[in-house]
Amino acid sequence: MTEAFLHYIWQHQMVSSNLFTTNGQPVAVHRVGDLNRDAGPDFFNSHLSIDGVEWAGNIEVHLRSSDWNAHRHSQDPAYNNVILHVVYEHDCDIRLQNGTVPPTLELRRFIHPALVANYDSLMEPSSDDSIPCAQRLPQVPGFIVDSFLDRLTAERIEAKSQVVRRLLEESRGSWEQTCYWLIAHYFGGKVNALPFELLAKATDQRLLARWKDNPQRVEALLMGQAGLLEGYFEDDYPRLLQADYEALQAGASLKPVSGYLWRFFRLRPSAFPTIRISQFAHLVASSSNLFSTLLETPEADRLEKLFDCQAADYWNNHYRFDQSSSRSTVKRLGRMQAQLLIINAWVPLLFVYGEVRGQQQYKDQAIGILEQLPPEDNAVLRRCQAAGLNASNAARSQALLQLHNNYCLNRRCLNCRIGHSIIKQIPQEK
Repeated sequence: MTEAFLHYIWQHQMVSSNLFTTNGQPVAVHRVGDLNRDAGPDFFNSHLSIDGVEWAGNIEVHLRSSDWNAHRHSQDPAYNNVILHVVYEHDCDIRLQNGTVPPTLELRRFIHPALVANYDSLMEPSSDDSIPCAQRLPQVPGFIVDSFLDRLTAERIEAKSQVVRRLLEESRGSWEQTCYWLIAHYFGGKVNALPFELLAKATDQRLLARWKDNPQRVEALLMGQAGLLEGYFEDDYPRLLQADYEALQAGASLKPVSGYLWRFFRLRPSAFPTIRISQFAHLVASSSNLFSTLLETPEADRLEKLFDCQAADYWNNHYRFDQSSSRSTVKRLGRMQAQLLIINAWVPLLFVYGEVRGQQQYKDQAIGILEQLPPEDNAVLRRCQAAGLNASNAARSQALLQLHNNYCLNRRCLNCRIGHSIIKQIPQEK
């Protein structure tokens, strides 16, 4: 038994209808109150009738009555308006600051054992990251699962929106600048997200726009600002980039980020920073007013084409400067990576744009784009699929990722509609 579960039981009134205090006084609950997650009593603004007398005030919940004394509530004036002490086990009488003994409700007499058993089954530790309710999912009505996952799609986007809001504040409300920084952030993947963001912030968009007709110079500018053009090179291409960057440095105040920030270790060669920066240079050189263009593109397939960029020809048989590879391949960003950019960068940005502007159509457009994209494929989603939770599109796969990472792993079953449906199941008495 946990105090969080008692809060949950009281909040949802999962108790028998005939409640009595430890002194035998009948209790009628008119309003359970508002759950308080800060200091003070656990429920505010409750409305009860105790032995026929109406009371309005606060309720405190404990595992045992003696916890009141252990927490020194008798000395805290914030608890003077407690009208009922709800406990799982009553082991002593307690007093308010003025000496009054508030009525106590011992819940263990009024909770069906099946509720506790259901909760315990979800809280059982496991050796892997499996879904806690996997075995009981078939018992949950489909409409409950679907409606909760629909909510989690928006919740997932809201969580990602924190990066958007931070960058929007740093850019002083510039959507174009925020879009440029955000796409750069996600171009680096999990490993090089921060260096890529720093690179974008160190490289003025206006300077890049000046050289859009010269993709090599755009790449030289970005490679140089990434700190990757320092030292001596044997190949002609990096030497050309180095010369271009030195010429640009002479005409502008350019401060590159440290080349030591970039990580190559344990990355697939196609995801090396050198390849990603060259691809990003191609995207910058081939696009104009990127945010405005994306805003007018509600179709996922057209968005994929906008992000369809490839590294310069030099990278066909290189992954790092001066290090040739035996196999020659065109280093395109790839459809899957383009989809991840749309999911992680563009959709949250579009969603926040709709919120800030108060225009619901853009928030709907963000969800609509996810519904057009195929679901991602990773270990978490395969684990969900094994439990019977399938994704038909990216909107649903994003919801499942939110469910697994923010609810299942942390055993937040009390905050999950699926978990709630399982906990409240009480077998029919024969």
